[in-house]
Amino acid sequence: MGISDDGDSAMESRLRRSPAFVRFWLASTVSDFGTYITTLALSVLILVTMNGTPLDQGLVNAARWTPYLLFGLVAGVWIDRFPRRTVLIGGDLGRGLILTGVCVKAVTGALSVPTLIILMFTFGTLALTSDAAYQSFIPQLVPRSLLIKANARLQQSDTVAQTTGSAVAGGLVAFVTAPIALLVDAASFFFSAAVLLTLERPSGQPPVRSKQRLRHKVGEGLRWVYGHTHLAPLAWSTHIWFIGSAILGAVLPTVILNNLRLGALGLGLVIGCSGIGAVIGTTLSTRLGHRWGTGNAIVAARLAQPFAIALVALAPLAAGGAHAGETYGSPLHWPEELWAAFALAAFGQLLFGMAMGVEGPLEMGYQQAVTPDRLIARMSATRRSLNRGMIVIGAPLGGLIATVAGTDTALWAAAVFLLLASLVLLFSRFREAWIEVHQLSDEEALIP
Repeated sequence: MGISDDGDSAMESRLRRSPAFVRFWLASTVSDFGTYITTLALSVLILVTMNGTPLDQGLVNAARWTPYLLFGLVAGVWIDRFPRRTVLIGGDLGRGLILTGVCVKAVTGALSVPTLIILMFTFGTLALTSDAAYQSFIPQLVPRSLLIKANARLQQSDTVAQTTGSAVAGGLVAFVTAPIALLVDAASFFFSAAVLLTLERPSGQPPVRSKQRLRHKVGEGLRWVYGHTHLAPLAWSTHIWFIGSAILGAVLPTVILNNLRLGALGLGLVIGCSGIGAVIGTTLSTRLGHRWGTGNAIVAARLAQPFAIALVALAPLAAGGAHAGETYGSPLHWPEELWAAFALAAFGQLLFGMAMGVEGPLEMGYQQAVTPDRLIARMSATRRSLNRGMIVIGAPLGGLIATVAGTDTALWAAAVFLLLASLVLLFSRFREAWIEVHQLSDEEALIP
């Protein structure tokens, strides 16, 4: 079953004629750009500026996502009580102020790892509320028939931001230092809030003022996600995936910055390759979903990811032990061994990003399309809270493995978790999932 180019072009045209979505798209893209700068800048701040360890990196990463584990299940219920645009604006302003505070403390020498953990916990709490509102806000801006196309465009922008943001961040951090680079992300959050202020309140779903008990509403969200024929295996697989991804996120900066000594620019280039792959993947996502079916396309993308991380794990072996202890600020000065290591890490990240780019819009669009409006916030909060909760397990675990057994072992552990996640999905009924979202009416939601 395919999709015609005329139909695809028509959906694209309808999206571009929606001024509310276009402005939301702009705000999201600018904020995404800054976020990738912060991801890299924080790693350099911890591992280089503060002379931290992989375990420090893992603990800070875990702190950023701990609110999802603690408050995630009630976030969707809480978000239902407020206008989602208001929640998004508040989250942007709060996160901008926190990053400004991190910069000030780092510049004045008052920043410690425990302080950074506390600030990132607060940052993560605001991110949690924004994430829950974000996913339930999109269906208020576009009809259900455009959800996959809208999510594809948002993720394409995110991946473009990842590509350019990571590469620019490497040079920016090297030029102005990591703390100052954090101000760029702070500015992006302030800009996003300003753009969202120009949006009118959607005339669709009003805030929910239900008299149901909190426990009942949380339970309803859990039953929907884990009782659905196709959402349940996807949820369990994704939980395992997040553990593997968190291990990778805690270890990869150490491999590039401390083991290979490629500097902030090298780290930015490697992460940027993941963004390039994701741009390619999101471009192909909708077409592959229609050709193979939603479930098969996502399963294929998941199966490619452990192979991609295995390539990254081989990078330190390619470098050998040559030039240990020497940091190379420019690729022009890299010896042949480091170019070989960089090529493996970069290609692995390119393939990893491509696979994520294929599955992302399909997964998000499918979840939104099969979930009734009244449950979207709770569905999103349930999945995100438990997924991000897996980072609280995976990030310190990755740092601990790297500290005790070495970064090579930690990278292979990440690949094993990603393989397990793909196998869980492969041997489930999720492969049967297939939805032609462009054929749905605006009011329709599929019930399991």
